[in-house]
Amino acid sequence: MESRTRGIVRQSLTIAAASFMLIAAAVGAGAFGGASVDDLQDGALSAQGSYLAPAGPAFSIWSLIYLGLIAYTVWQALPAQRQDDRQQAVGGWIAASMVLNGLWLVTARYLTLWLTVLVIAALLAVLARIIVILGRFPARNLADRVLTDGANGLHFGWVTIATVANTAAWLTQIAPEDWAEAADAWAVAVLVVVLVIGAAAAWFTRRIAPALATAWGLSWLAVGRLTGSPRARRPR
Repeated sequence: MESRTRGIVRQSLTIAAASFMLIAAAVGAGAFGGASVDDLQDGALSAQGSYLAPAGPAFSIWSLIYLGLIAYTVWQALPAQRQDDRQQAVGGWIAASMVLNGLWLVTARYLTLWLTVLVIAALLAVLARIIVILGRFPARNLADRVLTDGANGLHFGWVTIATVANTAAWLTQIAPEDWAEAADAWAVAVLVVVLVIGAAAAWFTRRIAPALATAWGLSWLAVGRLTGSPRARRPR
C-alpha cells in the first residue's frame, strides 16, 4: 500500500510539473502577449546573441522535446507504471527537470540574465542525474526506452548546448571587449567538452538520444557562425 501511495504521488507530481512547464512555455514564448524569447533580455538569448548561439532553426527541437515529455507524462500516469522501480527512482527528478524548464522561461521574461544561467545550470545538473539513474535501471520495454530514455535524453542533449549558449550570452553582456580576441580558442574548447558530454551520456545509457540532440545543436551552431552574426573568423 505504501509503495502504491508513493507511486500515485509521483505520478501526480509529474502531471503537475508538466502542466507548469507547458503554461510557463506559453507565457515565456509570448503566447499571451509580450516579446518572443528572441527579444527577451535585449536580444541576448537570440540566435545572434553570442558567439556560441545556434542558428534559429535549431530551436525547433523544443517541439520534439515537449512532445516527448508530454507523451512520457501520460504514459507514466498509467497504472502499470505506478509501482515500477525505474519510475520510482527517476520520476521525481524528471518532474524537477520540467519545473526548471518552465522556470527558465519565466526567469528569462521577468528577471535577469545571470539568473537564467543559474536556472539552466540547475536544469542541466538535474538532467545529468536523470541520465545516471537511467543508466542503472534498464528499460523494461520499447515504450519505456522511447518515452523515458528518448525524451529525457533529447532534453539533456539539447540543454547541454543551451547552457553553453546561455552562459555565453551572459558573458557577452559583461565581459571586457578584449576577451573577444580569444573567442575562437575558448569556443573550440567548450564545444569539445560538450561533444564529450553528449557522447558519454549516450554511451552510459546505451541510448543515442543525448548524442543526437547534442549533434543537432552543434551543427546549427556551426551554421549560425558561418552564415549569421557574429561570424566565426576564417583562417587566413
